Amino acid sequence: MIVIDGTNLTTERLPSNTHLWVFFRKCMLRILAVSFIWITFFYVSLFTILLCMNKAKEIQNFLYSQYFTDGLRITFGTVIPALVFSWFGDLQLGITVSLGAMVVGLSDTPGPLSHRRNGMLMCTAVVLVSALITNLANSVPLLLTLTIVLLSFFFSMFAVYGARASSVGTLGILIMVLNIDTADHTASDVVAHLSYILAGCVWYMLLSLSLYQVRPYRQAQQELAESIHNVADYIRIKARFYDIKSDTDKNYRDLIEQQIIVSEHQDNVRDQLFRSKKIIKDTTKIGRLLILIFTDIVDLFEQSMATHYDYDSIKEQFGATGVLQHFNLTIQRISNELDHLAYQINANKRPHSLYNFKTDLERIRAAIDNVEKTHHINTLALKKILINVRNLIQHINNIYGYFGMEPKNSFRKEEPDHSRFVDHKEIDFKQLRENLTLKSTLFRHAVRMAIVMGIGYLLSLAINVGNHSYWILLTIMVILKPGFSLTKQRNFQRLIGTIIGGIGGALILILVTDETALFILLLLFMVATYSLIRINYIVSVMFMTPYILIMFSFLDMNTLSILRERIIDTLIGSGLAFFSNYIILPNWESMQVQGAMRKLLIANYHYIAQALKIIAGHPLSVTDYKLARKEVYITTANMASAFQRMITEPKSKQKDAKEVNKFVVFNHILSSYSVTLLNNVRGADKASLTGEHVRVIRKTLFSLAQTIKLFEPEEGADEFQEVDIGVPHDLDSNNIDSEESRLITEQLHFLNRIVVDLHKICERLINQHQPEKVNSP
Repeated sequence: MIVIDGTNLTTERLPSNTHLWVFFRKCMLRILAVSFIWITFFYVSLFTILLCMNKAKEIQNFLYSQYFTDGLRITFGTVIPALVFSWFGDLQLGITVSLGAMVVGLSDTPGPLSHRRNGMLMCTAVVLVSALITNLANSVPLLLTLTIVLLSFFFSMFAVYGARASSVGTLGILIMVLNIDTADHTASDVVAHLSYILAGCVWYMLLSLSLYQVRPYRQAQQELAESIHNVADYIRIKARFYDIKSDTDKNYRDLIEQQIIVSEHQDNVRDQLFRSKKIIKDTTKIGRLLILIFTDIVDLFEQSMATHYDYDSIKEQFGATGVLQHFNLTIQRISNELDHLAYQINANKRPHSLYNFKTDLERIRAAIDNVEKTHHINTLALKKILINVRNLIQHINNIYGYFGMEPKNSFRKEEPDHSRFVDHKEIDFKQLRENLTLKSTLFRHAVRMAIVMGIGYLLSLAINVGNHSYWILLTIMVILKPGFSLTKQRNFQRLIGTIIGGIGGALILILVTDETALFILLLLFMVATYSLIRINYIVSVMFMTPYILIMFSFLDMNTLSILRERIIDTLIGSGLAFFSNYIILPNWESMQVQGAMRKLLIANYHYIAQALKIIAGHPLSVTDYKLARKEVYITTANMASAFQRMITEPKSKQKDAKEVNKFVVFNHILSSYSVTLLNNVRGADKASLTGEHVRVIRKTLFSLAQTIKLFEPEEGADEFQEVDIGVPHDLDSNNIDSEESRLITEQLHFLNRIVVDLHKICERLINQHQPEKVNSP
């Protein structure tokens, strides 16, 4: 027996002299292969250790995150049934039970307990109905084709009711595809099959709900930490504006992109915190802490938006003085402090500050004084930025201070009505009927999905690639999205992930033959797949493909043949999904963008109107103010997201892209100055508010209202109504020419100029889309 590094080179009989050279060559090839594996393993391990030394906190933070937790939970819930039934000698039955657990696990996205529970129950019902109908239609190909078309359309329309319902609909399509089988089954076989799927669904629901009872606050805590990380990244981009070598235009693009992410995660936190009666009414420390921290983080994010400057002018004016470097360093430290805070919250540790910002503030103050003395430049802009930085630091200090509070002292004097910060959606069939029109983006998508799925199934019958041609349908289901840009992005990710993962999976199966090692790799790949599926789809697919190949290898199937099938089917499915966006009821973003523009203008109108209320002496409700602010954040993120999708579409379909880009930038400036104005008006002395302020802000609101009226409201949208606020006449007697009053006047005039520019941009857009109205007598 010859053994080298654990590799058995024994043959059944020793080679003869005539075959000695062949035997020697085989031995050398095996030695080289084993050596290559060990050397590669050594360098990969070394690289990983070095990476971990530099990225230890990021890796730890991911291991504490909701994504990794979800990956572990879904993997555990999926693997256990297969292992149990395999122990009793029926692995195939265990896989069927695991399928039910996996599908319900994928529908178990973060959110309030009631939403998660209802979502899993709904998913179970949809899965059983989908599996039943598909099994009944299996024996008749024509009937099965019609079933695929109708179910694909019906389940795609679930998106009308939001993201959770949309994922349930997608999983209904998934079960339909996995139950396509041309073999004949008796009624008892179908009932048994549905029973096993139901058992898997119930098993996962019990597991998930039990884990929630053990740690009811954990998901909200993880989502809050993720939200703080995103705000830290936003402020880090802000710091780049004070780097004299940075590209200001690129910084703006990155800032708007990051604002989309911040808004999305803040909305998720609102859902987690404010939909949960347990958290809102909780008088213990943890429940109150989460709400207080989130409130301050939103205020901190508002403060980071509060000042907008001509950064190119600031670089030109102060770049040579060196003072901007101090701002850059301090703002970067603020973002690092937020990352540090998020990590400690995620790790469930008592937070301790990372920096002493008192020294930083003193250094900036001294640098500003030095600029005044040495360069004799007006430093008012720098002083405003310093005040803004100081306010950011104060919010961070407030958060650290909450951890020393007694629960009874953690209630604020004026608490907003938290229930008004979340949308209360109910299953209303009227909403479904209203979307059964070609004007609806979701209806167009559902029709496109139904047609392409039907074509994909017929193509799978015509082209006999192998026994797993349902992968064509799975690829279509995963890739095809309502918008062209999302389909294009998912298409690329799926193709690249499948090819790279397929090659990696094939190498693993060739080089690793030990079943225990393969099972460990299977578990690791499953955790990675389900952990990354919501944050990095391409990497998730890279892990998913070898996980599927290893799973098939345990079923004694030819994995290389399966790999070939998977790649070919993925290419066919992705091609069908991609080109269908051009041909079947195409839905270009330029057709939808005006609705997003109108909503953003209305949100800015109501937000600026809060300043008029303050000046008029009306009491400002904290809830109304924060609701108006929230609406600005959400609509701004939606508008920026729509523009990003628009510029990834074919050039021929990008109508008015330059004008829309100007609209996005001008609205970002408008929002930033509106926040600054609100902060100044709220903190101003009553005597500093004058009749001139009222006239300018009314003029601004009137111009903004005229701009909103340029757009036709979408079907079912609320009619826009202008505010009617009475203003006391005694404001005209306030003629104090204070610095505070002049600052508010200057800001109001600037806002008015921005609104006038926005009106011109929108007018050009409307005229270009409706030339017949311009030329009509």
